[in-house]
Parts: sequence; structure tokens; C-alpha cells
Amino acid sequence: MNNEKYPTLANTIIWGPVHANFRLNDSVDETIVSNVTIIPFVGDKYVIFQVENGNWELPGGTLEAGENYTNALKREMLEELGGELIDYHIFGQFDCISTAEKPYKPHIPHPKFVRVVGYGEVKLVSKPLNPEGGEQVIAVKVVEIEEAVRILEGNNRYDIAELYKLAHELRS
Repeated sequence: MNNEKYPTLANTIIWGPVHANFRLNDSVDETIVSNVTIIPFVGDKYVIFQVENGNWELPGGTLEAGENYTNALKREMLEELGGELIDYHIFGQFDCISTAEKPYKPHIPHPKFVRVVGYGEVKLVSKPLNPEGGEQVIAVKVVEIEEAVRILEGNNRYDIAELYKLAHELRS
């Protein structure tokens, strides 16, 4: 990982009780996957989304009990973007360790787990489903890579902005 080009991803990222380290990797041990994320694109543009608290987030989420990461990603695409997953290419993962006493959900690995990261093409087919109890999406935008990075960095989401830049570099 290029520390100068991707300074946030090159260091430990702290999400509450979770300490995460990103690494490039195109294979995954499915037995320790808790989350899956995607840098979605439509043609040569990228999809970003905003939730009701104003934050711009990374599409994807936590696996449900008995769900594999591909099915979780398909479900999350509909819920968060109103999108259908066309393809998905893993390019990395976050190796995570939680200091919480219990896992976020009882069925996910704990205290060590991984968050799968990839990029993929999506087809936007409806409004986000916004299921009850989930994040409520207020905006979905399809933008050039520079605009996605500008919006994410403007929201202090340097980790997500760097993932978009890295996915764009790997796709090119």
C-alpha cells in the first residue's frame, strides 16, 4: 500500500471498538467474513449515497445469519442504492479486531473478522428500499471519480475516498 497515495488506508483505522487494517487481497476466507462493501460504478461513473444524518457512506453491510457475502451484497445494493449487482471483483479486505465484549450480531465472527472490499458494476433500478431499522438513504448520486472523492473528503470520509480512488486505479 502506497503510504503517500493512500495515507488513511496505510494506517490502522478505528471504527468505535473495531481496529481495522486494510490490505490488498483478492481472495477471502469466508468463515471469518462479517461485512462486505463495494465501490459501485455505472459505466465510467461511480455511485455514492448519503444517509439521513448527512453522512456519505460506503455501500455494503453486515451479513445476516446464514448469508454469504455475495447474497449480502445483492441485498445491500437494493436496500441502499435501489441497485442490482451485475458483477463484483474483490480487491482487498480490512482485517478487524473488536475490543467489544460481544459481536455486533451474534452470528458474526468475534473478536477477529474481515470486511471484504471490492468494486463492481451495478444497475440502478429503483429507489433505495430503506428497510425499517436500517440506514435511511436520502440521496444516491452517479458522479465522476473526482466528484465522488471531493464529496467524501468534504464529509471527512478519507477512508472511503481512498477506497474509491484505489478501485478507480485498479479498474483503469
